[in-house]
Amino acid sequence: MITSLAGGRVLAEKHGSTPPRVVALHGWGRDGTDFETVLSGLDAVSIHLPGFGPAPAPESAWGTEQYAELVAEAIAAYAPVVLVGHSFGGRVAVRLAAARPDLVSGLVLTGVPLVRLTAPTPPPASYRLARWANRRGIISDRRMEAIRRRRGSSDYRAAQGVMRDILVRVVGETYDDALGALRCPVRMVWGQNDTDAPTDAGRVASERIGGARFRVVDGTAHLMTGDLELAVREELLTLLDELDHPE
Repeated sequence: MITSLAGGRVLAEKHGSTPPRVVALHGWGRDGTDFETVLSGLDAVSIHLPGFGPAPAPESAWGTEQYAELVAEAIAAYAPVVLVGHSFGGRVAVRLAAARPDLVSGLVLTGVPLVRLTAPTPPPASYRLARWANRRGIISDRRMEAIRRRRGSSDYRAAQGVMRDILVRVVGETYDDALGALRCPVRMVWGQNDTDAPTDAGRVASERIGGARFRVVDGTAHLMTGDLELAVREELLTLLDELDHPE
């Protein structure tokens, strides 16, 4: 069941009753329907982030900070809530929890690219030469776009217009300060074979968050399906119980 938040500015899938206790944020190229199993039986909403599913794209190239500000507006009336974030949605969740700790009682994260263990590989000389030629009109914009698409990830090739600009901006962000600023309980569930957010990088991120728990699910990868999906739900239910029954 779809519902609206923030005066109609945010669309979300509704689970259970209002007010929601859990708010889920999906990954890049996904939408709010990803959390049917994770949120089953709970009072929750799964937001369609702008530019995905039925939610229109932003008018300008947002970063996770702008996405977090919109989510904050959407959940303010129900806060504090537990945020569940997958991949891109987890970046937004971390940004929000660090900036507005009053709104977030806990985080459950899965497959979220938060730290880089190696420096980005610089583009090859041929690509730099092509950019130089494009800026000077030697190579057409159409030809340059074809070159970019060959080098880009599947997400980059699929993105169009402002969503491609958003992707480029988000990929270049860093989260070190945000990780150090988190004060709520954090549960991190990673697929053993995740190549989009490698397990080693996830573990390093967990070590930068005070009190975070890190769990690896054997035989799973980046997408939140199968055993990984069930493990995310298990960690969410455990966290909710711990919040209800603090020691």
